[in-house]
Amino acid sequence: MENKKNKIKRILFVSTRNPKSKRFSGDVIQSNKIINILKKKNFLDVVTLDQRENFSKKNMFIFKRPVFILQIFYVIKCLLCLRPLQLGLFYSEDMKKFIDQRALNYDLIFFYHIRSAQYLPKNYYGKTIIEMGDLYSDNYKQTFDNLSLLNPLKYIYYLESILVNKLEKEIFKNFDKIVLFSKIEIKKIDKFFLKKIIHINISIDKIFRKYTFSKNEKKILFIGNLNYLPNILAVKSFIKDILPKLKKNIPDIQFEIVGQINKLDRYLLSFNKNVKCWGAQRNLEKFIKGSFCGIANLKIASGIQSKVLSYMSYGLPVICSKKVASNFNKNVISYTDDNDFINKIRKLKNDKKFNNQIAKKSLRFVNKFTWSKVQKEYLKIT
Repeated sequence: MENKKNKIKRILFVSTRNPKSKRFSGDVIQSNKIINILKKKNFLDVVTLDQRENFSKKNMFIFKRPVFILQIFYVIKCLLCLRPLQLGLFYSEDMKKFIDQRALNYDLIFFYHIRSAQYLPKNYYGKTIIEMGDLYSDNYKQTFDNLSLLNPLKYIYYLESILVNKLEKEIFKNFDKIVLFSKIEIKKIDKFFLKKIIHINISIDKIFRKYTFSKNEKKILFIGNLNYLPNILAVKSFIKDILPKLKKNIPDIQFEIVGQINKLDRYLLSFNKNVKCWGAQRNLEKFIKGSFCGIANLKIASGIQSKVLSYMSYGLPVICSKKVASNFNKNVISYTDDNDFINKIRKLKNDKKFNNQIAKKSLRFVNKFTWSKVQKEYLKIT
C-alpha cells in the first residue's frame, strides 16, 4: 500500500500577479520560489492574472486583467458589498469560473496574497493554504495615521483598513492554514485562530558577504519600489529632512535608490545632484559596493521588510525606524528622531569598529532566512 506521506499531490497555485512576469518585485520572486519547490514533489498547476491576453501553456493558465472600466465597476461592487476595494482591481470572472469548475481535481489549493482569497471555491473540501505574509489592515491603518487630513487618500486607506480587517477575519475562519512572516504580527491574532497560523520566514536567495568597510565610501542605499506609498514617504522624508543636514559635513554624500520609479519622479529627482535613481535591478552587488549603510526609514511598516534582509545578506549595516527594527531585535540600528538618525549615519560613516560590529550581527541574523532553509517549511505544510 502506498505511503500517504509520499503520495504525489495535485496542487493548484492561485495568484493575482503573474509569477512569471518580467516585472521585478518581491512578491513575484517569492511566488516563483514557492512554485518551484512545490512542483518538485507534486503535480502543480498555476492560475494567475496578467495584463496580456488569456493564454495557457503547460501547467499554467493565465487570464487577462479586466479593462479599466470593468475594474471600476468591480471596485464599486466591492464598496457596495463592503469588500476591500483592491479586490475589484484583481478580479476576473473568467478566472473565477475556471477555478470553480476545476477545484475538485486538486488535493490542495495554495492561495498567494490576500487578494487571491476571493477565488476560494464555495464547495471545495480539499486542503486550503493562503500566504498572507503580513497583516495588511494594520499597514493601511498606519498609512491613514500618517497622511495629512487634506490628502483624500487618507480616507480611502481608513476605509480599506476596516474592509481588509474584515477579510482577514474571514480568511482565519475559512482557510485551513495561513502563512505569516512576522511573529510580532501573529501575537495580534485572536487566540481562537492561532492553531491555523504558520510562521515561515520570508526568504533571501543566499548570503553574499560582499561588503567591506571604507571611510571613503559616501553612498547611502535605499532599496524599494517607489510605486508603494510607505517607500515614497520614506524617500521624500529622507531627501527633505535628513540629506540637507548630512551635506553640511559630507558635501558629496550620495543617496542612491534602487527600485521601480515612474519617469516623472525620476526626472524631478535628477535635479538633486546628491540623489541617484537606478530603477529596478536584479543584481544588487554593484549598488552595495561603495555604500556604507542601507536605510529602512519607513514610518509605515508591517511584517518583515525584505529590503532589510537584502542589505543584511551582503553584510551591509542597516539603520531602521523603530517600526521596522522591531522585527530584527538588536541586529540593526534603530533611531528615535531625525537628529538621532543623522548621528547614527555619521557614526556608521566614521567608526570602523562600530560599522563592522553591526555588519557581523547582520550576517549572523540573516542566515536563517536563506531559501535553502525556508523552502523546507513549505514542503511540511503541504
